[in-house]
Amino acid sequence: MRSTDRTTVREGSAVVWREALGVAIATSAYGISFGALAVAAGLDVWQACVLSLVMFTGGSQFAFIGVFASGGVAALPAAIASAGLLGVRNVAYGMRMSPIIGSGFLRRAAAAQFTIDESTAVAISQDDPRLARLGFWVTGLGIYLGWNATTLVGALLGDVLGDPRVWGLDAAAAAAFLALLWPRLKQRQAVVVGAAAAVVAAALTPVLMPGLPVLVAAVVAIVVGWFNWLGRDERPAVEVAS
Repeated sequence: MRSTDRTTVREGSAVVWREALGVAIATSAYGISFGALAVAAGLDVWQACVLSLVMFTGGSQFAFIGVFASGGVAALPAAIASAGLLGVRNVAYGMRMSPIIGSGFLRRAAAAQFTIDESTAVAISQDDPRLARLGFWVTGLGIYLGWNATTLVGALLGDVLGDPRVWGLDAAAAAAFLALLWPRLKQRQAVVVGAAAAVVAAALTPVLMPGLPVLVAAVVAIVVGWFNWLGRDERPAVEVAS
């Protein structure tokens, strides 16, 4: 490798390190909220920490404790199903990241744990495959370590607060999940899907056990997305010959 190439790669690596660590630090801060809300939802400190260690996908974790908080142990199956539905997107991320990660069972097994929104975004923003690989691992590992550390801090703080209803934290899990969802509502279809799902969930809440209205609302979202109702027409425009 020529010296100019080595210099370019070195400079690119430094940029990727800064970008990845910046994303990791910013994302890890949300772990404090998750830890506190998990304890407020009824989980023990160790249960909140195990959830971050094993599940490790922010949206799914907030969805899990949001449903669990509404129905306790009885809503556990629905909470798991809700988290699983949100986690399906990681399968698509895995397919996209497969050529970047490379072959080898152990490498792919380790990468599966760190394939999340942020690590995928940092990786695919790089033009060089080596920098993409570096961005993926630094971001994924950085967030994993930071997220689990801040989860413990948040869980301990939440445990100190005592009864969550005194502080209004019994509704905070749903509010936190809504805060994650809101920035994604940029297109007409997303807004309509969100509104329809909310109406369906609210209408079914009085008649179904906790957690099930969320799953029914998720089916509404899946059906709308599958048929691309109210979505943009992706067909290319027909050019008129001059």
